Amino acid sequence: MRKPLLLVLASLTGQLLNAQNTCLTALPVSEGTYQVTAIDGQVSAVNCLGGTPTLSEWYSFTSPVDTGVIITTEVNGFPLVDTRIQVFSGTCDALICHASDDDDGAGLSSLVQFYAAANVTYFIDFDNRWSSNGFHFTLSLFPPPPPPVDLIQFSPVTIPGMGYCMAAVDMNNDQLDDLVAPSASSVRIGHQQPNGTFDFVTIATETATHTASWSMCVGDLDKNGANDLMYGSGSGVSLMFSNDDGTAFSATNYPNYVFCQRTNMVDLDNDGNLDAFSCHDVDANVAFINNGVDSLLFEQGGYGETCGNYGSVFTDYNNDGLVDLFVAKCGCDPKDLLMPNSPGGVFTDVAPDLGLDDSHQSWSSAWGDFDNDGDMDVMIGSSSSTVHKLMRNNGDGTFTNITNEAGVNANNGQSIEWTTHDFNNDGWLDILGGAGLLVNNGDGTFTMDVSAPDNGPVGDLDHDGYLDVVANGSININQSTGNNWLRIHPVGSVSNSNGIGARIIVTTDGMQQIRDVKSGDGFEFMSSLMAHFGLAQASTATVEVRWPSGIVDHIQDVAANQVLVVYEGFSTTTVLEETKPDIVIFPVPARDRITIGGADTNNRSAQIFSTTGALVLSATIRANTIGIEELNRGVYILEVTTPDGPLRTRFVKD
Repeated sequence: MRKPLLLVLASLTGQLLNAQNTCLTALPVSEGTYQVTAIDGQVSAVNCLGGTPTLSEWYSFTSPVDTGVIITTEVNGFPLVDTRIQVFSGTCDALICHASDDDDGAGLSSLVQFYAAANVTYFIDFDNRWSSNGFHFTLSLFPPPPPPVDLIQFSPVTIPGMGYCMAAVDMNNDQLDDLVAPSASSVRIGHQQPNGTFDFVTIATETATHTASWSMCVGDLDKNGANDLMYGSGSGVSLMFSNDDGTAFSATNYPNYVFCQRTNMVDLDNDGNLDAFSCHDVDANVAFINNGVDSLLFEQGGYGETCGNYGSVFTDYNNDGLVDLFVAKCGCDPKDLLMPNSPGGVFTDVAPDLGLDDSHQSWSSAWGDFDNDGDMDVMIGSSSSTVHKLMRNNGDGTFTNITNEAGVNANNGQSIEWTTHDFNNDGWLDILGGAGLLVNNGDGTFTMDVSAPDNGPVGDLDHDGYLDVVANGSININQSTGNNWLRIHPVGSVSNSNGIGARIIVTTDGMQQIRDVKSGDGFEFMSSLMAHFGLAQASTATVEVRWPSGIVDHIQDVAANQVLVVYEGFSTTTVLEETKPDIVIFPVPARDRITIGGADTNNRSAQIFSTTGALVLSATIRANTIGIEELNRGVYILEVTTPDGPLRTRFVKD
């Protein structure tokens, strides 16, 4: 009977330890746990990690088939030691760096993941850069992914004269994503036309002291119906406030020093006013709290207190209706933050309890419901290590690492941008980052599509219902697969105007999908504020919008292949029961006046109520119109008095 490998090692300890001291005598290992009593062998002539080690220990690994390999010096039951590891291919007299790690495991231990080709010998080198003390390590295997394939076709189309495009966002409320290229003294916007062309305009602005050199985000901070811009640079933050029709911008330059990384707009305290947020690379993160009157006030602390903050995302990971904060970290303090929100906007870090605060190096993360089970999972993509982490949300506030079984491991490459969208409209979220596009197979696994473009602003830029990517001066046009789609354009009234922080649920036969409306994901760019859903072959859907205010709207039997505008509270039952009147109100939405058509309502008394039933305006209908200038933006009930009783219907004030 063949002895287990560990028993063989134990019986030959002295001989095998001597055999580990050079590359030429490296000890062959396979799956198992091994002890290194001390590092006292010959140092490698090739150094992939820098520094000046003087001693090494050597092992080798060869597999008869292609396989994935994990080596870690974090072994349960044994003390942690500050180690580092290099993996080489080639020969001992011509080593080639294949993989390496320093401190990706807990307590400064090492963790390296790589793919090994069949019948190729890899040399494993532990050196004494930090310590010569002994330690244990474990080698384990996982299946390699399927061969790279070209699954989703993109065709690049150049956009001459556009400038450095940082956003694909609807800037004029026509439900078409536009191109936005900011500079210190202008904003160039390519307004998308219904035929898929662009009408370019350059708007001169007040000077931005801090340009969008690191990141930019978009949202309506002052609730005037037009989107504003937030610029983040290595020295601070500038806000560009749009006038009511988006034809001019005024600058607010903050004097506070912020080494700004990812920027976001989000209602941090859930008061209905959109706030701004910035990761700070060298200090505690900062917020700009909207007082709802005339300014956003600088605030530091309470959102992560140490340095190394790079990629912030706001999403409701625990399904309590409040947006939570995740920060992918790198550099001086690379322990990620996961901070659930509580009423009043108090954020508390729980990452240490969930396996999310290790020394994984990342600039961004992609949050989405990858398995369509109703909660947000996360892909924390590597920016400078060999470790990616795909964490499945268990639905109880905990996560399970499914990186290996999902096939999203070491060969995916590194990048600072990781985002998630459904690019083939099959109803399953894909992940763009690293070496290409991880296409969701719908069974818990992903297939790498290496033909995909680099990351950049994502939006529907040819009005065909498929998401395109702006990268390297081109719009990479997504060639459709024949699946249906639905996009939701939320318009808030009690909540912030963009509906940022809303949870949108779309249900079709046999499938339910969720999206959270976000301003700012990935690291640098700003993608569409409309929530995009692939419907596969479904022709209708049910839509539910859970607004930050707590209002919930339900829309039944929504036809596929359209942009659906949802006004907060418009479908919500109120204390006033809506009748089935023969009256209609236009325009929708209205601004200064409403016109009432249909039944004979001229010269009749009318009352306007809020969605809570409060009387806000009494008037007489003259020339079939009522002035509504004094009303705030929102959804209202119009009640008209008639001899046969009151008629009621809803309208939206923009």
